[in-house]
This record gives sequence, C-alpha cells and structure tokens, in this order.
Amino acid sequence: MSSEEQIEHLIRRQEEAVQRKDIDAAMVNYANEVVSFDVVETLQKVGLASCRKRLENWLSQFPDAFSYEIERLSISASEDLGFCHSFNHVIGQLENGDEIDMRWRATICLKKENGKWSIIHEHSSVPFDPKTGKALIKLDE
Repeated sequence: MSSEEQIEHLIRRQEEAVQRKDIDAAMVNYANEVVSFDVVETLQKVGLASCRKRLENWLSQFPDAFSYEIERLSISASEDLGFCHSFNHVIGQLENGDEIDMRWRATICLKKENGKWSIIHEHSSVPFDPKTGKALIKLDE
C-alpha cells in the first residue's frame, strides 16, 4: 500500500470513530506531541490530553446521532511525511436543540516512525466575511 493509501485509511478510520463518538479510536493515531490549531477556544492545543478534551467537549454537544463527513480529501506524502486537506462537514442537533450544518477547512500533517503514521499537526479554520465578521460555512460548488 502506498503512503497516500495508508494515510487515507487512517483518515477514514478517524472519520468513522468520530461518527461513532468513539473517542479512544479517534485519538489512537495522534502523536504525543501533537499541535492543534482549532476554530474555537485557544489558538493552539498541545499534546494528547488537550486534543482529547477538545474532542470530548465537541462530541458531547451532540446528544444523539449526527453526520460527520470528510469531503474532498486530498493527500500528498513521501515515505515518512504526509499531509492532507479536506472540507469537514457536520450535520446534527445540538443539546440545546439548535440544528447545525457547517463545513470547515482541515489540514493534517503526519509523520511515519517505526512503520506507523501519526498525526503531528492539525489545523481547522473557517473563513469569514470581513464586512460582517460572520463565518462562511457553506461550500461553493
């Protein structure tokens, strides 16, 4: 299997774990020293514990099943470094009853050590309209 295929397999397992709200399975591919740039709270999160807490908080907003998809996944990789970018899409009902249907941009950087790929950096972002300050969460076709 090529590096790109191995990374896609890892990303799709991540996607499935999030859909099931299986936090342990979603965290298994993160490096201990992972750095995450997220769209909420602090500008960066460093380390597994911080990223795990963020995932727990995010998934707890959905009391019932929800839809989570990684769309337009693009992967580039060498033998030991890889990165991918995508649009991530979530649809669901939040615990306060509000419906959410949004996309954000995601970039993930990976490193292969001892035959195993690990996520070393992730960056999520949402563009905004500079006139209104509001997030742009719809995908232009």
